[in-house]
Amino acid sequence: QLHSPMGFVGSLPGVGTELFQGSPEFKAVSRLRTVTVECEEARMVVTVKKDLFATGHLVKASDLSLGPQKCSFIKDGMGIAVVFEVQLHDCGNVLKMTDDHLIYSTQLAYAPTPLENLPIVRTNGAVVPIHCFYPRKLNVSSNAIKPTWIPFFSSISTEERLAFSLHLMNDDFSKVRDSNIYYLGDVVHIEASVITANHMPLLLFIDSCVATLTPDKDSSPRYPIIDYHGCLVDGRSEDSSSAFRLPRPSSDKLRFDLDAFRFYKDARTIIYITCHLKVTAVDQAPDSANKACSFKYGNEWTPLEGEANICSCCEMKNCGLASKQQDGRWRRAVASELGKFGMTKWEEKTIGPLVILDARSE
Repeated sequence: QLHSPMGFVGSLPGVGTELFQGSPEFKAVSRLRTVTVECEEARMVVTVKKDLFATGHLVKASDLSLGPQKCSFIKDGMGIAVVFEVQLHDCGNVLKMTDDHLIYSTQLAYAPTPLENLPIVRTNGAVVPIHCFYPRKLNVSSNAIKPTWIPFFSSISTEERLAFSLHLMNDDFSKVRDSNIYYLGDVVHIEASVITANHMPLLLFIDSCVATLTPDKDSSPRYPIIDYHGCLVDGRSEDSSSAFRLPRPSSDKLRFDLDAFRFYKDARTIIYITCHLKVTAVDQAPDSANKACSFKYGNEWTPLEGEANICSCCEMKNCGLASKQQDGRWRRAVASELGKFGMTKWEEKTIGPLVILDARSE
């Protein structure tokens, strides 16, 4: 059983590459080990020796490509090797699952072209299957591997800061989910929390959340899930039942359900979710700048707590700051308390990658 990511060059039963096994060129490349793959956290690095068939004749780098999308190399090693670096979800890579592993598969293609416009070639083409295996469950206590390729949650806890965190949870929110794999039609359960230690009681809010295809929250495409200081805008869609969970379990936790989705016309199957978490004084009444509003209860915007009118700005998509008097009071109180310990009252947290697969067949 694999406990860390591992690469494999060659055909595997059930992974859809058996048709290449009869190719003498493929057998030669596999035997000669002139193609190697290194499987990293979020990408694969494929190195191809230019003496691909160990005959002394070097192939042209431009005749090599990776994957159905024919991605090109990023480095030509001056007569020795050609290097490809691709993200796991790029270049048309195929994702398959077993009980224990995620398998990302692609293929190296060699398509010889004539030299100097001559009408002949001297080698056959070749297609070499390439696979990266990633264990679906990793022992996070092991010092041998840091499983950052699947950072299910992100949290920071030091003596100098509040400990904000964001977790994927199981269906009843009783524990952190042990897998990041979902199917279209599934519900993603997310819990935000903050550890306040022995300091003043604080009320946690999710100011915003955005989904992206990379860990960079500003990358494109991007899809807002929560916006306008706590409006769960994904729930406004007719095909969505996303909403904050009632009731709030405690002042330092906030939960919401999110219908699984993928980006339209994009073959990539993973997403990252980045949320802006913040706290207010627990005795401050929720307002338009500090709220948790869902749309699905009664087909209108409804707050998790507080007066109903604090959510009216969600429909207008314009939720400014609350009254300066009220805002100033809690800002002074919270800032004073947290300032004693050098703490911040907000933080951005990211979970991902979430692997979103096609809907389960009936």
